[in-house]
Amino acid sequence: MFFIFGLRTKVDRSGVVQQVCRHCGNQAAQVITRRSTKFTLFFIPLIPIRTRYAQQCTFCGAEYEISRSDAERLPVG
Repeated sequence: MFFIFGLRTKVDRSGVVQQVCRHCGNQAAQVITRRSTKFTLFFIPLIPIRTRYAQQCTFCGAEYEISRSDAERLPVG
């Protein structure tokens, strides 16, 4: 008997906000994404392992990890 198991990461785009980038200093759209990693058994996602939120500048491409509370607080439009 054998088991097929692994990890799967799903990336969801939460929204876009207009802010000044911490890296380049330009007023640009910042894309908010949510990455959730789950343990899978026979290709079925079962147990959530980790959830991370990130903010990426559309002008320079810099990406920063942000907390869940910051991601929920941002005025997504």
